[in-house]
Amino acid sequence: MNYRKRMLLLAGLDSIIVFFAVNLSYYHLRPVAGTPNYENLVLSASVLLVSYHFFASCFLLYSKAWEYASILEMKGILYAVTLSVLAVGAVKIMMQATIYPGIMLTVWMLMVLLIGGSRFSWRLYHNRYIKPKQDMKRVLIVGAGQAGTLVARQLLNNPELQLVPAAFIDDDPGKYKLHIMGIPIAGSTDHIAEVAEKFKIDNIVIAIPSLRKHELNTIYAECSKTKVKTQIMPKIEDVMIGKVTVGQFREVGVEDLLGREPVELDIDSISEYVSCKIALVTGAGGSIGSEICRQVCKFSPKKIVLVGHGENSIYQIDMELRNKYAKSIEIVPVIGDVQDRDRMMEIMEEHRPNVVYHAAAHKHVPLMEYNPREAVKNNVFGTKNVAEAADVFGAGTFVLVSTDKAVNPTNVMGATKRIAEMVIQQLAQQSETKFVAVRFGNVLGSRGSVIPLFKRQIQNGGPVTVTHPEMTRYFMTIPEASRLVIQAGSLAKGGEVFVLDMGEPVKIIDLAKNLITLSGYTLEEIGIKYSGIRPGEKMFEELLNENEVNDVPIYPKILIGKSSLSNYEMVTNLINNFHSFSENDLKDYVLTLVNNRAKQLSVIGK
Repeated sequence: MNYRKRMLLLAGLDSIIVFFAVNLSYYHLRPVAGTPNYENLVLSASVLLVSYHFFASCFLLYSKAWEYASILEMKGILYAVTLSVLAVGAVKIMMQATIYPGIMLTVWMLMVLLIGGSRFSWRLYHNRYIKPKQDMKRVLIVGAGQAGTLVARQLLNNPELQLVPAAFIDDDPGKYKLHIMGIPIAGSTDHIAEVAEKFKIDNIVIAIPSLRKHELNTIYAECSKTKVKTQIMPKIEDVMIGKVTVGQFREVGVEDLLGREPVELDIDSISEYVSCKIALVTGAGGSIGSEICRQVCKFSPKKIVLVGHGENSIYQIDMELRNKYAKSIEIVPVIGDVQDRDRMMEIMEEHRPNVVYHAAAHKHVPLMEYNPREAVKNNVFGTKNVAEAADVFGAGTFVLVSTDKAVNPTNVMGATKRIAEMVIQQLAQQSETKFVAVRFGNVLGSRGSVIPLFKRQIQNGGPVTVTHPEMTRYFMTIPEASRLVIQAGSLAKGGEVFVLDMGEPVKIIDLAKNLITLSGYTLEEIGIKYSGIRPGEKMFEELLNENEVNDVPIYPKILIGKSSLSNYEMVTNLINNFHSFSENDLKDYVLTLVNNRAKQLSVIGK
């Protein structure tokens, strides 16, 4: 039915209701009011009809989709009826006509009842008979608060989703056995498995936006007992800005189960050294580098320079940033290899950045064991080239993205990253630029990490390969790591090694199990195979040496260390005589160099 026909139908129905309510009220109260004065009756009905249609239009009662009617629409009816009845009273006072309060109250009640009833009966009829018949999956909603109610309403009003809410779960004892929109609150989170079986649940939706990480872990552990697909509602802020709809549930991800709360950034301190300044990011097309670019752009730099060796990855982050920030930020994509010293000097001279984030590096541990020369060229010489260029052309802050593998390294990748830290710490002693390094562990979803590998193996039917059942690693999400790198830059005084608190280490085997269940499979279906520790790998990683440990962070989730660089001649010797080393000698030299130096690190609490 088109809008015009719909409006005429509703207006006609309401006109009948108005005349019926007035006449019934007058005749019902005739013993009290006496024989009705037909002129008074016609006047009342006419004024009431005109005023009601006026106020109904004001409150859009003829423009609403009543098949989705709620308390908000009921309020509109109450306002329109009340004001129209009061308008009749006002006209009668002006015309000095007799007013019968009992009749007016009865008219008001009848109009509210009949107009409201006609609208809501349409919703009931629509829900019962007009919604398309299809096989609906039964949904258990975890959380009977505002978010859970929002999800339930969305599912009820959108049958095309093929999901119907069957029950709620909530930990508030005061809500047990109550019903919301006819849906029972069937128990607490401890009862998820039995409720899912009782109500024959096909899907579980977690709808508690305020959940902390460890609480989500607990709830997901209960959901995983059911073997039912578990999803989570989108973020409320994404719904509010129209990025997604309430019904676009997402899968629970490994990052949701990390068990660590997000860190609040010091916006003012970051803005001070980033906003309206020129930022340069090396490795801008990589996982960490590209996310640093996204985070930096939120602080409105004057210009951001995207430096990278791979043209495709730089093109992608360039296009992404231009789509969002082209009108407010100058975005400059630059193709260049950090191993090319002259090119780095050219870039720094042309753009004169205020802050440099150096994320370009070789980071794959086993590959670097087979290619130590390339690891030194990229991680040591590349860092030296970019850092010295930043020094020559007066950058205010230089932040090196380092790794926990630089602590007591047993592999070439970790050793070269530790030497890179030493290079910038040496520069910090003689430069006006504030040089700092930031260490963190494995980043979920970054290129070369275990997560993409595990996902591919699961998609291929398994098995998932884990090196050792006891192997542990620290994990952090890409956005979290990038935000803390930017925060560390605001804390720089020069020469520090910042260490990000990665929370508790996670067993790789537990990560694999979680990914399998999150993907909708059982461990038996996919299987886990132990492949053995690879060259250069440790059983566990460290964020600090034992003599670096300091329990007092300089900022939430950020610890600070500072090293004394005696015998830097060993690094100088490596740089000056690099080409004279064989591959094996080079590998032995860098490992010896850093493990001798590691003991000289000490943490200074500030």
